[in-house]
Amino acid sequence: MTGTVRPPGAPVGPVSAAALAAAPAGLLAAPAAAVLRDYAALTKPRIVLLLLVTTVTAMIVASPRHLSSLTLVLTLLGGALAAGSANAFNMYLDRDIDALMPRTRLRPVPSGRLRPVQVLGFGATAGLLSIAILGWGVNPLSAALSLAGIVFYVAVYTVWLKRRSSQNIVIGGAAGAIPPLVGWAAATGHVGLSAAALFGIVFLWTPPHFWALALRKADEYRAAGVPMLPVARGEPETRRQIFAYALVLTAATLLPYAPLHALGSLYLAAAAVLDGVFVWLAWAVLRRRPGADAALFGYSIVYLAALFVAMAADRLAA
Repeated sequence: MTGTVRPPGAPVGPVSAAALAAAPAGLLAAPAAAVLRDYAALTKPRIVLLLLVTTVTAMIVASPRHLSSLTLVLTLLGGALAAGSANAFNMYLDRDIDALMPRTRLRPVPSGRLRPVQVLGFGATAGLLSIAILGWGVNPLSAALSLAGIVFYVAVYTVWLKRRSSQNIVIGGAAGAIPPLVGWAAATGHVGLSAAALFGIVFLWTPPHFWALALRKADEYRAAGVPMLPVARGEPETRRQIFAYALVLTAATLLPYAPLHALGSLYLAAAAVLDGVFVWLAWAVLRRRPGADAALFGYSIVYLAALFVAMAADRLAA
């Protein structure tokens, strides 16, 4: 028998409109759903959700009685788009090292499910929509802060610091601490010391949170040539800095209670418990207890969300 040999996966021939119409709806919907999931993955949705918790908390703490539903919705939408834009640009720029690391090689770009130009377009579109929504629907200050967060995360952290400095996540972490400032500005039109305190809490939380993960993935970062602290300074120094940051973070969480008096005893009690567990786990990391780094990384996510929920609960109950 003779005939043309087709490569695997090649189409048999042109697909007619009638054939498409006759195809089961599920077969047509599945690829579209997969593409949507890949675009959603570009935004790193779990990170975005955590950032939105800090945003809405800042709005409640700043103005619990005069916060309109429309302002809340537009701020959260704009904030989600801004974070998604920054994360998409990050995946576009880091696609080469993402392909080298088992933790990231299945992301949409290194796996080939999305083309780099698609990711770039998505990031730009999401960023522009974010600035438009916040600038026209909320206020110019919230839009400016949101834009600053995108630029800082992309230009300062991803382009400049990530591949050059062991302090990449320390300095670059400022981008992830901007959402509370955006929320405060959206609710009040300005930022002050209390807003700066919330910024400081997220800023100080970022290094021990990320270094706990980096301890577990040091070999991957080393292979990809990324100088995360465990690679550049070694695991003992990383463990010491995690514990030191945990202590400084604990002190920073007390500032909204005193001397700022922005929050009350309900928040103080919650912070004391949450901080106690955080410091205990950081001590376990310092002492090289088995599984302590994984436990701290997992708890740190719960810690930040619970801490900010406690802030909102305290302010609403006051």
